[in-house]
Parts: sequence; C-alpha cells; structure tokens
Amino acid sequence: MDLKVIQAIKKHAIPLTGESDLTIINEKAAKAKYVLLGEASHGTSEFYTVRAEISKKLITEKGFTFIAVEGDWPACQAVNRYIKGYDKENSSARDVLHHFNRWPTWMWANEEIIDLIEWMKEYNKRDDVQPKIGFYGIDMYSLWESMEEVIAYLTKIDSPDVEIAKKAFTCFEPFNRDNQEYAVSAGIYSEGCIDEVAKLLAAIQKKKNQYPCEQEQQLNLVVNALVAYNAEHYYRSMVVRDEESWNIRDTHMVHALNEVMKFYGSKAKAIVWEHNTHVGDARATDMANNGMVNVGELIRQQNSPEDVFIIGFGTNRGTVIAADEWGVDLDVKVVPKAVRGSWEDLMHRAGAYDKMLFFDKENEHLFEQRIGHRAIGVVYRPEFEQFGNYVPSIMSERYDGFIYIDESSALKPLAVERVLL
Repeated sequence: MDLKVIQAIKKHAIPLTGESDLTIINEKAAKAKYVLLGEASHGTSEFYTVRAEISKKLITEKGFTFIAVEGDWPACQAVNRYIKGYDKENSSARDVLHHFNRWPTWMWANEEIIDLIEWMKEYNKRDDVQPKIGFYGIDMYSLWESMEEVIAYLTKIDSPDVEIAKKAFTCFEPFNRDNQEYAVSAGIYSEGCIDEVAKLLAAIQKKKNQYPCEQEQQLNLVVNALVAYNAEHYYRSMVVRDEESWNIRDTHMVHALNEVMKFYGSKAKAIVWEHNTHVGDARATDMANNGMVNVGELIRQQNSPEDVFIIGFGTNRGTVIAADEWGVDLDVKVVPKAVRGSWEDLMHRAGAYDKMLFFDKENEHLFEQRIGHRAIGVVYRPEFEQFGNYVPSIMSERYDGFIYIDESSALKPLAVERVLL
C-alpha cells in the first residue's frame, strides 16, 4: 500500500517553493465561503506563516471578510479592535498580544502573528475596504473574562439585565476562577451555575437587537454570553465524559462562527485557523467511532460542498513549542521523523521537499486508505509519540487539500506575563 500512495503523491503533489505558489488555493477554493486552515501543532512557525500568506491572498483577491481562530473571544477582541482602529491605547500589535496571558500563551502571543496583525490594520485603512476585515476568537475557555465583559458592558449602558449577569457571576465566585474546581463541583456534585447562565443568555438573545451596535458591542455581548453558557456546560461535562465535552466545545465554535457570519451579512466569508483535529472532517477519522464531531464536519453539514474548503497541515520532523504537562512552562521540543507508514512519512518518502496536495474527483480514490496522521497538542512528549499522536484518517475525505512542510521549526513566543486561570 505504501508504494502506491507514494507514487500517487509524486504524481499529484505540487512543490511549495514560495508565497507565489499559494495562489493556487484561490483557484481551488474559488467558490468557498469558508476556508478552514489547519495545523498539526500549536507550536510550529511555518503553520502560522503559511496560513498568514494564504489569508492575505484570500482577503485581497477573494474578498474574505474575517479570520476566526482557536482563541479566546475577549483576547481576540483586543486584536480586532486594534486592526479596526477602535483601540486608541495600544500602538502596536506586540502590545496588543499581551492580552493573550492565559496558558498556553504562545498560541497567539508569538512573533509570527505580529506581521499579519499589522498587515490587517494597514489593509483596513484603505477607503475601498468595506466592511473592515476582522479577527475573532471562537473558542470557549474564557468563562470568567467573558462574564466580566458582559457585566461591564451592561453596566455601561445602564441595562436592567446587569442584575441577571451579576447573579450569574456571583454563582461562579466561590470557585476562584479555577475551572477544574468548578468542573468537579458541577459535574460530580451537581453544584453548578447552569440555571444562572441560561437565564443570562436567554435575556441577552431576547433583547440583542435593542443593544447599541457601535464598535461591534452588540456582537461582543452576544458571543460573550454564549461563551459563558457553553463554557459552563463544557466544564460540567468534562469530568464525566470527554467525548461530550469535546462536542460541546466544537459545536460552540461553530455557533460563535455563525454569529460572526451573521454580523457580516451577505458579504461574509470566513477564514478559520484551528488545529487539524478541529478542521479536518471527523467523519474521516476514528473520532466518529466515539461519537465525536468537529468544526470541519459541522461546517460541511451546514453548507453546500462548494462553500467549504479545508486544508490540513503536517511535517515530517523539526522542532515545536509545547509543554510536558498542562499548565507548565513551554519548551522547544524535537519532533522526530514521522513513524514509518504514517501520512507524514509517506509524504517525505515521496520527496523531501515542501509540497501541496489537493484532493478531487480525479485522484481522491488514490488516497482513500486509512492512514495514521500525526497530531501534536500543547502537551507533547516526543518519546511517547508513536503510542498516541497518530489519528487514523482517510485523507481525501478529511481534507480538500494538504500542505506539507518537510522540516519545520518552533514558534517564537513573546514574553507575556501569564495569569493562572
């Protein structure tokens, strides 16, 4: 089997020698409203820089209106405010990125993302750019910060709904911003705040059209309330059943993405940056056997095939930023050569150079085997990689295209003072 796949890769792969080669993605995704860009790790420099170049081309040549990332809504709103000129305090992207102070800080507080943010800010200064392009975080780990954002805004506009928000926040206060403590209390002892956040979300959704819209404050309020509700559900579920908490998180990310799409209206076109495990269709992996769904699967289900284009990323070897355990300091780790017979190994054996591969009706049958595909998380132990870092995948069903970096390098993190959440 290996030799057949290697021969197919050699025949259909396109060398990736520079930025100009990425223009082909605009042709392949010509009709798409959603372009989902993956990554095999959260700590690889090339995954960020290549996605940035693809995003610039999609924005300038195909009219894409925003980037949505696997990040917290409040921190990403700081970036969004900066690139749209709402922020009058921060003078540089480097300053703004200090908002990403929750572990793992390096996912967005890194040198690689600075150029893209400054580029987006300059692009928005053009008179012909309407609507202004945006940058949004669609993840749901910012329970406490999102609650504070809701209270601050409702207080500012003197809304009577602030009392509902304060009651919900008071319910969470005994847990001292400790997500694990809340998860145990709500999931095992059923001492949670579900009723309070449900009332808050219902109140805001019912009256959302009554709230002021300037500087996207209405959107900010609605999504922060959604974060609070779904984060509570997520933490309550995580100690009982991992599959359910995974589904809550990915369903939330799609819901948040759809809220931003509605905000942009008929011109809305989204670029999504997330890990391969979120954007690569779960139905083409063993995730489906465990009842798990993900962003790529849900977006495909909600839209026509031509509206969605998904690109996975991978590497054979190199270095990566990751940690030994959750919450501990980052480290530069060596990524060993891919396990023999894995997708990354076959891409390497087809030629030790960077390349792109696109799946279509002509060649998809050549890549319908189930092959191990490497996934590196924020917690990574290379010495144990072969036992848990390869996801069995049918590549031509999981993605529409794949970008392979033969030897990759670690992200360059910024020095950010981390808060313990």
